[in-house]
Amino acid sequence: MKTIPEILNHCAELSFDLNFSKAKLWKSESPERILVGYLPIYLPREIVHAAGGLAVGIMGAGDRKQIIKGDAYYQSYICHLPRGVIEMALDASLDHFDGFLFPSICDCVRNLSGMFKIINRGKFARYFDYPQNFSPQVGGVFYRQLIQTILDDMEKINGVKVTPEMLNNSISLFNLNRRLIEKIYSIKQNYPWRLSAVDTYHLLRAGLSIPVEEHNDMLTAVLNFLKDDSGQPQDNIRVIVSGSFCEQPPIGLIKSIEMSGCYIIDDDFMLGSRWIMGDINSETDDPLNEIVHAFLERSQFSSAIYDVGNPKGKRLVEIAKRKNADGIIFCAASFCDPALLDRPEMQKVCDEAGIPHINFQFHENTGQFKVIKEQAGTFADSIKLWA
Repeated sequence: MKTIPEILNHCAELSFDLNFSKAKLWKSESPERILVGYLPIYLPREIVHAAGGLAVGIMGAGDRKQIIKGDAYYQSYICHLPRGVIEMALDASLDHFDGFLFPSICDCVRNLSGMFKIINRGKFARYFDYPQNFSPQVGGVFYRQLIQTILDDMEKINGVKVTPEMLNNSISLFNLNRRLIEKIYSIKQNYPWRLSAVDTYHLLRAGLSIPVEEHNDMLTAVLNFLKDDSGQPQDNIRVIVSGSFCEQPPIGLIKSIEMSGCYIIDDDFMLGSRWIMGDINSETDDPLNEIVHAFLERSQFSSAIYDVGNPKGKRLVEIAKRKNADGIIFCAASFCDPALLDRPEMQKVCDEAGIPHINFQFHENTGQFKVIKEQAGTFADSIKLWA
């Protein structure tokens, strides 16, 4: 059994292994195993697991790879993530992947699915178009047909036909994964000094490139560690970071927020891992139907989803009040249209609720954080002095 520092160091290595060595090694151990890469934000990983596959989160190149070829595929006035993903596809990073899924985050990611077909990466590349109509008779039917299409794509590769029993088993494993993550966040809400935001980030991101069974073991070990009193509380404010659901902030930025005097008690960095709230029924004859209804009825809010009947600002304020947050940091990638277009309305709701907030933008390859640290530090001081 590894110690907690060893587990967290291992997670840090897995998080930024742009060659996905562990996932490719896992695949090589059996001819039926397949790798399906997906971009943020959410994918029902249960269906890939049930088909004998591993859903691998592709979170971009960050500040770990120089983007050269990728810049030729996109205009300059978009976020950094798509260019980094193309760069990875054009070198050896995504070799041995069998398929790719591109969730409907924005138009830039939509175009990536076509580009992957043009450059002939994977045996299939699909745009995973979430329903924007949350009626079971409309969006539910559409979503189920889409999931079935992906199951058919994978069956053509490895010949595995997913049964209800296989899917129920996968659902139960990911139910446990989400429960463990939420328990860790629950402890961090009350004792944020026991696990830093950077370590939490590494812990969740590592789970996007290893089997869920292995990740559950890691989460269990860290959770047991967090139950014991450790660390020393500091005079920091408690903040929620919102807006980084797709392109990921550099680790240096997360550190800068913490060093400025802020405990990050909640965030949307790895939103896909926490997308479904509560368990999905894993004891049913129609588990596919349960996955569909979980998405329609118990999804987290996101700027990538148009849920007009369930205002995002109201839901963010509810989280802030429930977690007793001192303020909200709106932290979005530059040129991220979904997040930046939602921000004014969400800030308005925060103002009405009397919740302090601040905002700034980043690139995933941002190298300087002094200004951001100063902004966050001033925000923290103002709350301590006058809130």
